[in-house]
Amino acid sequence: MNLRTLMVVSDPAISAYVAAHGVDRLFVDLEWMGKAERQPGDTWKSRLTPEGVSAIRNAAPEAEMMVRVNPFHEGTHTEVDDAIARGADVLMLPMFRDAETVARFRDMVAGRAGIMPLVETKSALGAMPEIAALAPESLYIGLNDLHLDLGMKFMFQPLADGMLDDPCASLRAAGVPFGIGGIARVGQGAIPAEMVLAEHARLGSEWVILSRGFHDRAASVSDLEMQGFGAAVQALKDYAAALTGADDLDRRHDEFTRTVGDLVARL
Repeated sequence: MNLRTLMVVSDPAISAYVAAHGVDRLFVDLEWMGKAERQPGDTWKSRLTPEGVSAIRNAAPEAEMMVRVNPFHEGTHTEVDDAIARGADVLMLPMFRDAETVARFRDMVAGRAGIMPLVETKSALGAMPEIAALAPESLYIGLNDLHLDLGMKFMFQPLADGMLDDPCASLRAAGVPFGIGGIARVGQGAIPAEMVLAEHARLGSEWVILSRGFHDRAASVSDLEMQGFGAAVQALKDYAAALTGADDLDRRHDEFTRTVGDLVARL
């Protein structure tokens, strides 16, 4: 399994550092519309301005940079044009509910950047075959908003319950690279990162977002250095690369399902 990593960044110096230490795609977040209402707890909420996109691009000119815009609305075209002008290589569209919206977004981008639709609603998950047929450069399944939209208690429940198996099969059949959720360091996490990586391997996922816990909400490059950030990213990729064997992955899925079920029972 050739794992590729994303990391949400807002600080230019940190962006340059992580891009040089194993992060494959910088994730610059401009989404704010409806976020606080959907996720009232302690979840990531961007405070970045469009000017921050330029600052990150200037700090890491060679890095691949993805910008998440707001959900599709009357100002989306302006947001798309501005993000591309500031150097975005990929644009992420959140909180859509059908393939038609993805098609409109793709046409709006018009090949000037890649697109990575973010599937985080029940209806979008159900429309995965139609979305895959649009052949986006990549796609992401966001477990945080998705589990809330499904009325579940814990973000890994859709993965444990098998709800992603058929949608991921549609993506594999269409040849669309995709990613799922966030991940902690090897040996860490409410659900151990090793279990989560086995699910990525089983489903054919190629991308994962490094969680805030992965870098302990580092506020500076020195924080990341003290944490051994680069070595931790490499350990994650090394573990993923060693995952082989369909039978073993099925066994690991059963273990993952039991572990998630036990955690949900305690919530």
